[in-house]
Amino acid sequence: MSDIKINTADAVMRICINRPGKKNSLTREMYETMAVAIESAADSDIRVIVIEGEGDCFTAGNNIADFATVEEAEHVNETAHFMTALMTTKLPVVAKVRGLAVGIGTTMLLHCDFVYSDNSAKFVMPFIDLGLVPEYASSYMLPRLVGHIKAAEWLMLGKPFDSAEAQHFGIVTDVFATEDLDGMVDKVVDALSKKPKEALAMTKHLLKSNADTVSEHMNSELDYFVDAMRSAPAQEAFSAFLNKRPINPEIFK
Repeated sequence: MSDIKINTADAVMRICINRPGKKNSLTREMYETMAVAIESAADSDIRVIVIEGEGDCFTAGNNIADFATVEEAEHVNETAHFMTALMTTKLPVVAKVRGLAVGIGTTMLLHCDFVYSDNSAKFVMPFIDLGLVPEYASSYMLPRLVGHIKAAEWLMLGKPFDSAEAQHFGIVTDVFATEDLDGMVDKVVDALSKKPKEALAMTKHLLKSNADTVSEHMNSELDYFVDAMRSAPAQEAFSAFLNKRPINPEIFK
């Protein structure tokens, strides 16, 4: 069974992260599959893209084993390919979030047009605890969306936040009871799929008038991110995670 399920029907592409046994953590191959799917939608009759996770988790973020060595740190092409495709698609993107949205699981939501969650959703960007820096323009977008003080709490402390806080600060469009989430998202997707396609695409283009600045910041941020992945604190954090041992705090000093 594929780790990414892609279904198209009624002008809607549904991308489902399908690795529930690993909390839907993302491998390099999964990023590439999603990137190609999003890019292919542009030249088809697809009108809306939906991203969701299988089961009770959106995604626990990167599969650490894929990014845990200095050699692998330089190979982030697949992740960048996916995020660039997500950032630049002309189609409206709807994210449906249940359970954990860790790291890039939260970052990618900043580049979606609509984000709906249930009450179980938990968000966290724990880059700092891995010796890393923010990724994919999150350090640009978050302060402008939620203010410096709240962005510092989430990015410098790595503090988790729930669906109510995410909605309050504009990360999430709306929050529903678990049993209502699918039906409410389907209503939004159906409404979007019936809007004039060109007008919808142009409206999104106008809303994202700072796209070039965001892309420039993303590229600069990525240089810092790759350097951080090579650092001793990051390598210690990855090793501790993979070997299920405590982090040596001396490395973080």
